[in-house]
Amino acid sequence: MSELHRLTALEQLHLVRAGELKPSELVECYLDRIDRLNPELGAFTVVTPDAARQRAAELEASGSRAAALWGLPSGEKDLWARAGVRTAYGSRAFADFVPEVSDEIADVLDAAGAISLGKTATPEFGLPAYTEPLSDAPAVNPWDTSLGSGGSSGGAAVAVSAGLLPFAPGSDGGGSIRIPAAATGLVGLKPSRGRVPAGSGFGSLGQLPVTGPLARTVADAALLLDGIAGPSPFSVGPPTWDGGAFLNAAIRGEGTFNIGVMTTSPWDDTYEISVSPEAQDALTLARTALDQLGHGSEDFALDPSPEYAEAFTVLWQAGAAGIPLDGEQLELVEPLTKWLIESGRRMSARDVGVAIATLSRFERSVIRQFSTYDAVLTPAMAMTPRPLGWFHAEDAFENFAKQVQYTPWTSFVNVSGLPAISLPVHETAEGLPMGVQLIGRPGREDVLLAIGAQLERRFQWGSRHPVAFGA
Repeated sequence: MSELHRLTALEQLHLVRAGELKPSELVECYLDRIDRLNPELGAFTVVTPDAARQRAAELEASGSRAAALWGLPSGEKDLWARAGVRTAYGSRAFADFVPEVSDEIADVLDAAGAISLGKTATPEFGLPAYTEPLSDAPAVNPWDTSLGSGGSSGGAAVAVSAGLLPFAPGSDGGGSIRIPAAATGLVGLKPSRGRVPAGSGFGSLGQLPVTGPLARTVADAALLLDGIAGPSPFSVGPPTWDGGAFLNAAIRGEGTFNIGVMTTSPWDDTYEISVSPEAQDALTLARTALDQLGHGSEDFALDPSPEYAEAFTVLWQAGAAGIPLDGEQLELVEPLTKWLIESGRRMSARDVGVAIATLSRFERSVIRQFSTYDAVLTPAMAMTPRPLGWFHAEDAFENFAKQVQYTPWTSFVNVSGLPAISLPVHETAEGLPMGVQLIGRPGREDVLLAIGAQLERRFQWGSRHPVAFGA
């Protein structure tokens, strides 16, 4: 049982469906690892062992194993409510909040047969690109615990990377799945806007945040995507392929594609963006492999976007303005959060309307520019995983600038509503993971999964485990 966490999620699913492994055995394996390792890692903010054991027993007694994620342990990001479980949103202001009703994503995971082990860590309200909330311990990087895990799905990434979960759902409003996936050596898939009804993006200002998977392998990411992608009476789906389950694309890994290779970003006109040697090495390694696999690649540069930085910043601030805190409660939040909330509340409706219109034009421009390619390849991050405390705790302006410089290629994908996947193709000389990002056409997650599967066969990252936490 001690080695179960080394199996992929798909392998675990095959075993429980065949009756060779019980869901309760999986639950005990992961609860044991959480109990031993989470105090050092900070992946979970709340663990629910009694509820998990009861859920496993109910599944075993049900007689049906057909659900997409039947018997597999998972967890909810602490931005999502689960009835009866403390949900703090990474904030001291909600330290004692216990919701009475679950958010839709928790119900969707239950319907798919997953077993919740608890709540995974997030920064305050999921706003920054690192997971070091003042409300709890930081979610540290299993590859080097002096480094951060990225954010905002940092706890989910740490849990999967260190073998505390087989896979985990996250949310991504500006890179919050792809950033921690890249930092911790995982596959992180941001779906197209509307792909996952329980996290479609349509209900938020600017339609930025969507829900998607973090996993060790491309197939595991596809498995979880299939489990949460529907059906739903609220589906407003993007275009899609006709190949059935996304797992099919990930397993087959077929096709040759035309790929643009890009290091420019829409932040270039406002901030000094540099590509580190480690990020460039990962990009070169992936491009060389793609060329050898028969794909066509060519250099591509995004058109200058001088209005992007201001418009996105306005939207980020305006989105924070609606957080339901006032007076003394507002004094409990962190400096970055307070700056975002107060800046957003000072804006006029005209400011927000102009920003949304600007970003809508930008979305159409990006889709038009990318239209000659099946996918566009960029570095995942501009730098190696950042040390704990690297993002300025008090100076919100400096903090925001550092986030942009660390992750210049993620937020514009949310603005454009496109699918994107982070792939851990490289390790630095120090043994740190470095990834690349593939951005797809609207609704074409299948292409990203197929290319990702081909690269995974080449680089075999599914068998990599952090040395200190792999056993």
